[in-house]
Parts: sequence; structure tokens; C-alpha cells
Amino acid sequence: MLALLHTSPLHVPVFDALRDEHHPGLELRHFVAPDLLSRARGEGPDAVAQDVTAALHHAAENGVQAVLCTCSTIGEVAERAADEVGVPVIRGDRPMAAAAVAAGPRIAVLATVESTLTPTLALLDDEARRAARPIHARAQVVPEAWTRFEAGDVEGCARLVAATADAVTDADVILLAQASMTPAARITTTALPILSSPRPGLAAAAAAVRTGSARATVG
Repeated sequence: MLALLHTSPLHVPVFDALRDEHHPGLELRHFVAPDLLSRARGEGPDAVAQDVTAALHHAAENGVQAVLCTCSTIGEVAERAADEVGVPVIRGDRPMAAAAVAAGPRIAVLATVESTLTPTLALLDDEARRAARPIHARAQVVPEAWTRFEAGDVEGCARLVAATADAVTDADVILLAQASMTPAARITTTALPILSSPRPGLAAAAAAVRTGSARATVG
């Protein structure tokens, strides 16, 4: 059994569909806490660290073998809390970051909220150190995209993100920093590879359920 900590209810069907397609038989328990993201955006991720830890403890109850945090803004604080939780805690965007570092040194990071940029860039630096690869990552926020997503207009958000991705020319890979941006990858016209977190993140978490180890899933 895998628990997932989300900051938007719109992620629930996305991960259910990925489970059905790639990990049949894996039982998912979803926990949604939008307030964690709203507070982290206003006060910084560290301001919600205790509440993230409490949410992870709650999610890890009742026979769960691992917890997947799908929010990139609070992913770092969730990962830091792993030792206190008692089961592997998977940061959903780490496998994506590792793949971005492997794809090439020039990484274009797109986000829809400012609070995601600092933890995502720090994550890329961490993966670059692990891989002993130099990188140059540059990041930008897609204007109005988060407003569309919050309003439930997932396709409208995707169109704005896709248009921004299509305008990127000087990169080896484009990284979509938040799980909510994933639909944009289907409608871009760029020839550059585009990476998003849900599929590799869920795969890493499923491996953690099988092995009991988070570290083995992210290298």
C-alpha cells in the first residue's frame, strides 16, 4: 500500500490513472492538504515543516509501506522528515530531476508558482552533485497558469505552459517543476525533451513499496 500526500485534489485521478496503467494491484491512499501549499507560498516551505511531518505521519498509518509527496514546493521538507515517519518518504520530483541532469547541462525549468523555484533548483544542484555533472539551470514562472489551475481549468493551464515551453530554444531539456503542469507535455510542439514528475515519481514510490527503501529508487 502506498500513501500519497497532495496539495490539490486534481492530482488524485492523475495518479490513479498512472497506477492503473503501470502498477496494477498497487493500493493507493490519497491525502490532500491544500493549506500546506498556500502557507508555503506565503511563508516559505520551512514554515510548514512541522505540519508536513504531521501529515506524513498521518498518511503512513494503517499498513502503508511508503509515502509519496507529489508537491514540489514542500518536497524538500517532506524528504527531510523521512527519518521521523518510519517508512520511506519519496520526493516525487527527484527522479525527474535526476533524468534532467542526465539529459544535458542546459535545463530550462518552468513553474506556475514562485515558491517551487528555489526547492526545484536546489534539487537539480543536488542531483548534479550526485552525478558529478555540471549543469546550468534557469527557471521561469508561467504567468496566469496557476490561476487557471486553481480555477479548475487544467487545459487552460496546460496551454499556457505549452506555449512557454515551445518558446524555449537554448536548452537540452525542459523540466515541468510541478505535477499539475504534466498535461502540457501532450500539446507542446517543441522538439526538446520535456520531463514531468508524476510517472517517474510513482514508479519510484512503487519500488519503495516493494523494497522498503527510498534511496534505492532515486540512485
